Amino acid sequence: MSATWSDAVWQQFGAAIDMLENAIVECPDQVWGNRPRDYWYLVYHTLFWLDFYLSDSPEEFRPPEPFGLEELDPAGVFPPRAYGKDEMRRYLRHGRDKCRTKLERLTDEAAASRYRFHRLDVSVAELLLYNLRHVQHGAAQLNLLLRQKTNSAPRWVGRAQSNATNG
Repeated sequence: MSATWSDAVWQQFGAAIDMLENAIVECPDQVWGNRPRDYWYLVYHTLFWLDFYLSDSPEEFRPPEPFGLEELDPAGVFPPRAYGKDEMRRYLRHGRDKCRTKLERLTDEAAASRYRFHRLDVSVAELLLYNLRHVQHGAAQLNLLLRQKTNSAPRWVGRAQSNATNG
């Protein structure tokens, strides 16, 4: 993929990830929760699928510890416990690094290759945009929850806050 396209996609994908991180950082403990379907779970769900869709193959995907594969269970199984903000921020850094690295290394041939998972059958290039939209959707939901519960939410991020993979 050309450097122009790689950089453009990174700037917007990175901005969506930055918005997700801001929603994690600005969430008060009383909103974070500790039950399924609380704020923490929406964060986890968004990060899990960010990681999953950045993987080379669904069959080989393994999230980092302490996270499991419950999100893939068709029965709707929840993780065994609520994850804390520090764990989520580490998972977010993992996803950010994985995203940046994927975009830096993505060739035109790899971008055109097919990615198949259940009913999803798209090019890797389209999967990147699909994934970006999912992250932005999760960040928007979290911002809405913050606005409803605290009358405050993080501001819009127009471009990735850092070009660095570890930024």
